[in-house]
Amino acid sequence: MRFPDGPVISKPASLPDDVWEAVISSQRLDVLEALGVMDADEDADFDRLTRLAAAIFGAPVSLVTVIDARRQWFTSHHGTTLTENATENTFCAHALTSDEPFTVLDATQDPRFANNPIVTGPTHVRFYAGVPVSVHGQKVGSICVIGMEPRDAVSADQLAQLSDLAAVAGSLFALKDEARVRARTAAELIKEEWRHALTLEAGKVGSWVWDIRTGEIVANDILRRMFGIESSAPVTFESIIAAIHPDDRERVKTALIEGSADGQDYFAEFRLLGGGWLIGRGRVYQRDAGAEPLIMMGVNIDVTDAREAAEQTRILLRELNHRVKNTLAMIQSLARQTLRRTPDPQRFIDAFSGRLRTLSEAHSLLADRDWTGIGILELIETQVGPYLLSSTDQLVIDGDDLQLPPDHALGLGLILHELASNAVKFGALSTPRGRIAISWTGPVGAERRVDFQWREEGGPQISAPVEPGFGTRLIERSLDKVLDSKVTLDYAPEGVRAALSFPMIVPEARPHY
Repeated sequence: MRFPDGPVISKPASLPDDVWEAVISSQRLDVLEALGVMDADEDADFDRLTRLAAAIFGAPVSLVTVIDARRQWFTSHHGTTLTENATENTFCAHALTSDEPFTVLDATQDPRFANNPIVTGPTHVRFYAGVPVSVHGQKVGSICVIGMEPRDAVSADQLAQLSDLAAVAGSLFALKDEARVRARTAAELIKEEWRHALTLEAGKVGSWVWDIRTGEIVANDILRRMFGIESSAPVTFESIIAAIHPDDRERVKTALIEGSADGQDYFAEFRLLGGGWLIGRGRVYQRDAGAEPLIMMGVNIDVTDAREAAEQTRILLRELNHRVKNTLAMIQSLARQTLRRTPDPQRFIDAFSGRLRTLSEAHSLLADRDWTGIGILELIETQVGPYLLSSTDQLVIDGDDLQLPPDHALGLGLILHELASNAVKFGALSTPRGRIAISWTGPVGAERRVDFQWREEGGPQISAPVEPGFGTRLIERSLDKVLDSKVTLDYAPEGVRAALSFPMIVPEARPHY
């Protein structure tokens, strides 16, 4: 086998075939790598387990270990100052082949270990008892006790207690990993929040999640300001309706009730009591077993300026309403997946705002051009440019400027945002030496098809995710859902490759009034 950052690893002569196969299992090593516990600092929780194991067996040494193809790391080491040893010399590798305890009563009399350096050397190991530690269904290491004198036997009760400690160790690894993931996710959400706040302000987009059972609504600050609700006051269905012009209240209530009852989108355009116009759009995303609506999500957009503009602006507004509906439909399934993982409505709004920022930027560019389209060079600049570390040397572009119709621009904008943000975290833009090459050809043929390429190089080596995450699904589905086009992702070790192919539809010329 080969490690990503090293040479080919050959099977040591000291390890039987079945032991080596257990050690180099790709599923096992994937879980071990994801845990990130090789070379981890000492942990008092695991130290308690090794002290207890040593006491149960009356043994001078006890370890909790994790094992890769090269070495064994001691997550906890009671009774020794050693912190690791070579995998080829470890007894614990043999414990990976079975769920049962692995014991060696006298290593000098066991042909597998009689010539082992930890038996013949200064560590003078004679007795060993170990049980594999499993995390997410894979044996990542063991908990063991070690003695310098041979033994005649160990009791079944002692081995049962050691097995119980192994189960506790596996649970500890899993819980600590979950806590690390949660902390990292929370930190990323906090870091992203301030980036998106100004964009949502500029776009005048109010987001809300309505618990129909309780009437409580979780909303962002923009929506509170839209409806004149104090930051300390609860947002409820009643407080929203009370802020609407009396002549429009029944119409909005009817639209909300019908939208939540019959599975159709909620849509309403209405006046506020204090002046101004809003449009609202929403959809039920959770129902009970009887198909009764439980939770509804949606947005409100301030359209006061558009309502007060001339005829051309009012035509543009109708176009905007159409695009908002299409955009909401495009992200609905992805939002549902996020909400399953983050049932708290406020966390959903935080996670959702990054994609709203990208859509808001694309909407702003389109609005500035009367929805005739966006140049592909400008779209790349707005979505990729902010992520470059130092200079434009990190970005190489090959292709003539191309006018993208609105739907194309929205879908491609989401994909560029996701690729660029992932490149900053894991790919070419995480290092000054990294580079991204973006190229395209076309449009050609009867469909006026464009082939678009994204290539990363110079960054850290990568590997394909075990399961596609939220970002991967967004990349693969954005263009397909909006444009009926093709997206291919390739996680090459040297960097992510994305190939897009879509037919061009040239927007019709808009009449001038």
